[in-house]
Amino acid sequence: LKAGEYGLLGINCPEKYGGLGASILEAAISWEECMYADGSPSGPGFALHSDICIPYILHYGTEAQKERWIPGMCEGSTIAAIAMTEPGAGSDLQGLRTTAIKDTDGTYLLNGSKTYITNGWMSNLVIVVAKTNPEAKGSAAMSLFLVDPTLPGFSKGNPLKKAGLKAQDTCELFFEDVRLPADALLGDEGRGFKYLMEELPQERLIIAVDCQARAENAFETTRTWCNERVAFGKPLIAKQVVAHKLAEMKTALSINRAFVDQCLQLHHEGRLDTATASMAKAASTDLAWRICDDAVQLHGGMGFMWETSVARQLADTRVHRIYGGANEIMKELIARTCKTN
Repeated sequence: LKAGEYGLLGINCPEKYGGLGASILEAAISWEECMYADGSPSGPGFALHSDICIPYILHYGTEAQKERWIPGMCEGSTIAAIAMTEPGAGSDLQGLRTTAIKDTDGTYLLNGSKTYITNGWMSNLVIVVAKTNPEAKGSAAMSLFLVDPTLPGFSKGNPLKKAGLKAQDTCELFFEDVRLPADALLGDEGRGFKYLMEELPQERLIIAVDCQARAENAFETTRTWCNERVAFGKPLIAKQVVAHKLAEMKTALSINRAFVDQCLQLHHEGRLDTATASMAKAASTDLAWRICDDAVQLHGGMGFMWETSVARQLADTRVHRIYGGANEIMKELIARTCKTN
């Protein structure tokens, strides 16, 4: 609620639904500032709630769905999650097994489970990816649903104990004969996979921006440490090996910052494609891991203490190379653009 009160939710959502009506560029400032915060800048899943979940409803929802859900999401009274991943289906979305079978009265019967769902425990709304036609092959089998967690048959597992991102609740979701009204369907039946592919570039851009800012945070913390920490009678930065490592870190961050900012501008103009977003996600998450690892190393033993922000940043950064599509999948998507036939 405080985040909504301070205008941190729905920044680029139209004012008619309770948002600020700003652009994705202004929203990106909020993503970055959350990563620049003191301490462990993991924070709750604000960006997922505002800039991943809200766009699905804005782009594919009916007017009634928009009016029902989005104002509360911008206010902060409704917390949203999106449920794609399953125990047997991560990056391979077409392998999911959750089903939503249409009944004769037009309602759907939802069965299955989801795992590693950010905001899942606190959620008041879950966008669920399910197969509406299990016999169909490929993407035509999937649809999206707006699911109220208070419906009978919907249950949540306890929050999962993660290695990092401890401020974000993550849990399993279970659906046992959850009856969904016809108006829970988001967009058209059988077009869920298409919608996911259309929205994933923004999700991957958010991850890229977050990792760039997190890495910049870790670098600045480390730069200060190396200027203030005295070893062998001089500041650490007086040692050439330390100064050169900082120079390498700063150069890598500056190069990637230019690319991430270019991607933000492309997305603002509606020109960010899947391959470019995949490059931004892969490059930024790999860079953040290297920068945070170097930051821990330059802090010495203190860098391995949980009270030190760079230790928490290293733990928080690791998962970014996995979620939003594993970086190995990103390379496959990028590689398709390298073929000449």
